[in-house]
Amino acid sequence: MNNEKYLVVVSGPSGSGKDTVVKRLMELHPEIEISVSATTRPMRPGEREGVDYYYLARDEFERRIAAGEILEYAQYCENYYGTPRAEVDRRIAAHKTVILVIEVVGAANIKRNYPGATTVFVRPPSYEELEQRLRGRGTECEEAIQKRLRRALEEMEYAVDYDEVVVNAQVDECAEEIYALIQKHQRQ
Repeated sequence: MNNEKYLVVVSGPSGSGKDTVVKRLMELHPEIEISVSATTRPMRPGEREGVDYYYLARDEFERRIAAGEILEYAQYCENYYGTPRAEVDRRIAAHKTVILVIEVVGAANIKRNYPGATTVFVRPPSYEELEQRLRGRGTECEEAIQKRLRRALEEMEYAVDYDEVVVNAQVDECAEEIYALIQKHQRQ
């Protein structure tokens, strides 16, 4: 339980900028580590195996679930996303601050398994900004964008279940706000 304070869960809807904020947080504070998640979704241009995600075939992901090797998982837009157990346990045992960037169902599962973890929800400044960010990616068709927008509205309702909520209007400010929250929770 005492080591759980080193575990930080960051969630937010697709397009909230949570990945960008966490990347900047780690640039500003290199002592913080990220747990690399596993997924069955295809690799996007510029992503790297073992850095952005572990890209697994659906049957391999399901085998790892059955073997208890996936700490939490969920399906999102027809793909599995999950956290390899070893990624988390190794780091918190060594008293390293480790961040999981996961969706809301996974975050609830982590909080049940690691009640001392800190959960942070990243909100976009507005729905309009969220839509602009999703469209600006240029990686998905209109149907996928609409699905992500609908899901984003559902996910934002879960913000009340998090220990902390931040608004990502400016990446550096949001990263520093999350860092201050991490420090606060680790002192408690």
